[in-house]
Amino acid sequence: MESYLKYLVLMFCAKFLDGVKFRCDYQYNDIGWSKYHKIPASWPDARLMCQLEGGILASPTSPELKAVMLPYIGKIDIFTGIHSTFSNGHFYHSINGIPLDKISHEWANSEPDNKNDSERCLTLNCEGKLSDVRCEEPRPYICYREHSHIDTNICGTPDPEYRFQSVTNKCYKFHTKPRSFARAHFACSAESGHLVIINSEEESKLIGEIYAKYLGKMVGNFRKDVAFIGFHNWNEGGDWMTIHGQTLQDAGFDKFTKGTPNNRTTGEYCGSILPDGLLNDLYCEEHYAFICEKSPDYPAVCDFLGQEQKGSVNVY
Repeated sequence: MESYLKYLVLMFCAKFLDGVKFRCDYQYNDIGWSKYHKIPASWPDARLMCQLEGGILASPTSPELKAVMLPYIGKIDIFTGIHSTFSNGHFYHSINGIPLDKISHEWANSEPDNKNDSERCLTLNCEGKLSDVRCEEPRPYICYREHSHIDTNICGTPDPEYRFQSVTNKCYKFHTKPRSFARAHFACSAESGHLVIINSEEESKLIGEIYAKYLGKMVGNFRKDVAFIGFHNWNEGGDWMTIHGQTLQDAGFDKFTKGTPNNRTTGEYCGSILPDGLLNDLYCEEHYAFICEKSPDYPAVCDFLGQEQKGSVNVY
């Protein structure tokens, strides 16, 4: 009987530990995980960064979460997830939909003032007080992930759209929501990856196979037969390089589709791939699907004790 009880306890503990695994660059506490982003960003970029990392832009929606946030704050106020970007300075809500009047709060001196009718986002200072500011003014911020029992996979993320491929020992995600090249680069980086770089004929074929799975699943008014990947030419004509600074030849794959690169529309300085795995040039500011790649061991995954872990395999 005693050994059976020990077995149940071990099973419960194993289940619990599985439920608190997340990326090691976040700090774990009793209510979840948090990460301070020291490099200032606009509010929209901060919101997107947190979402892509697997969390939300933190707000002092409870005394416990506020207590987690305050030690991070120095002389510069930080963005919170409380905003009124849809309602012209009125009806503030947190990212997860909690109205400001349901959040215990105190305003800083002379706040809120909605200066020039343009202050739609709220910041938190080291005294725990709120101010309204312009969302475009870069600020530090905190990302927060509530405690959950969603495990990370072998790709080091709870995002099930990242799939491990044993052929290349890499993870890939096909983004069907179109973005410009710059925003696609931002999205992949925020997910701890990068726009995919083709390193071989084998990988080109693999990416073509992945592409084929999504051709009929993209919705919207944009070209579906091209997707951004990780090369460009620095707006310098034929000087095609990967986003990691290699020539395409040195990276291992430089086969363009017939008739390209042709800079057909002046400004086609960014790289893409076709469903057949061949390369193409595209206008950087247009919006297209894109493909991210990430290493399975970056970022490292920890349990709540800070011990590195490996997740379960999720493959195509």
